[in-house]
Amino acid sequence: MGDTSCGSTGSGDFWDRYVALVERSVRRPAAVQWYVRRVEQYLRATAGSPPGEHSPADIENWLRELDGSGRLEPWQFAQAVDALQLLFERLLRTDWAASFDWAYWKASARPIVKGHPTAARERQAPADKDIPRDRGRRVLDTVRRRHAEVLRQVVGEIRRRAYSIRTEQAYEQWICRFIHFNGNADPVDLGGTQVCRYLEYLAVDRNVAPATQSQALNALVFLYTQILNTSLPELDTLVRAKRARRLPVVLSGPQVRALLEQLNGVQLLMARLLYGTGMRLMECIRLRVKDVDFDYRQIIIRDGKGAKDRVVPFPDRLRDTLLGHLQEVRAIFDEDCSAGFGEVFMPDALAVKFPSAPREWAWQWVFPSRRLSVDPRSGKTRRHHVHENSLQKAVKQAAHKASIHKRVSCHTLRHSFATHLLEAGYDIRTVQELLGHADVSTTMIYTHAVKRGAQGVLSPLDRL
Repeated sequence: MGDTSCGSTGSGDFWDRYVALVERSVRRPAAVQWYVRRVEQYLRATAGSPPGEHSPADIENWLRELDGSGRLEPWQFAQAVDALQLLFERLLRTDWAASFDWAYWKASARPIVKGHPTAARERQAPADKDIPRDRGRRVLDTVRRRHAEVLRQVVGEIRRRAYSIRTEQAYEQWICRFIHFNGNADPVDLGGTQVCRYLEYLAVDRNVAPATQSQALNALVFLYTQILNTSLPELDTLVRAKRARRLPVVLSGPQVRALLEQLNGVQLLMARLLYGTGMRLMECIRLRVKDVDFDYRQIIIRDGKGAKDRVVPFPDRLRDTLLGHLQEVRAIFDEDCSAGFGEVFMPDALAVKFPSAPREWAWQWVFPSRRLSVDPRSGKTRRHHVHENSLQKAVKQAAHKASIHKRVSCHTLRHSFATHLLEAGYDIRTVQELLGHADVSTTMIYTHAVKRGAQGVLSPLDRL
């Protein structure tokens, strides 16, 4: 570790303190040298001023340059981000470091896997090697190899019906588990009796939730009725677990404010959108530039749950913030185009119908990843949307910092949106349309939080 020509950072005391900090913070001793090396690389690249005077722009410019070099694996890039976070946030204690989007940069280093929602989905059923892997259950690989043909038919039929990629993954995995449960036998030789036995095993031995049992049942019914053309009369006697009706977790106005105060950067903007519009997490993640209408003050949700579009209100308070964010995204998009990239994933073969659309600004993600990734199916280098885990983790940590003792998730903001609209006097049909519920009975679950105080029942204890 030589002199970095950065003032005090060239001293042995500086490096001793940084090494000690890394050793306390990382689990693998072998990684310490790489943390030091990343910081040395950064300091050499920004040797014009002391690191204590550096700004977030200096960090972003260096990380963007490091990303563009193409020399690092995703985990190595995330390691470089972590090394700088330790330097500025915990060693130098720079004022802006605590509010910098470290989590967003780390999440952008995640590789795009075959199950990623923006990975290309060909209309034809994939070859055996393209069927989604269940990484946690490698024993199912044997099932996939032996029953590749029937699985190809399942995936092909699912895609023909335009089901979501998550439904495709879930059905394929449940069918593989069912076949493995029955000794890897050919599903043609199995039937309703084996299906009932497997579903009872899930409920009794595995103690799965009723919704999980229902999903497995749907997958197996799809296999036998749509692929094998076989009826399952034995299912008429199957006793299905009753799905519990859980009340949603709702935050009060002050709790929402406290939660948002613990977030910053892009995570804050996304969380405010979730609460301000009632969007689901993936609806926000997959938002495209063309669907944000500043003039009509609305956001169009495309291909939401149930393959339905809907319109939600655009919060006026976020107008300037979102405009500034889109300017930053446009600058990244222009850099990608100059480098020969700039293409985005297009759904439903629209790239074939409109060949130039993937490189148009209107189709770009509102919340793109910080780095380019290779689509595992098409092989194209693209900038996908940010990984949903980044916001999920940020919201959970924010709830903990805000001392909110509830099970808070991104979906809690959607629940709070609906409840607060009802509290404000909006009719339930309007809330139903904004949430995209097919039945008003689903929306009525939010009335539990509204009926309180003078509008609800007075406890007998309060009459004493």
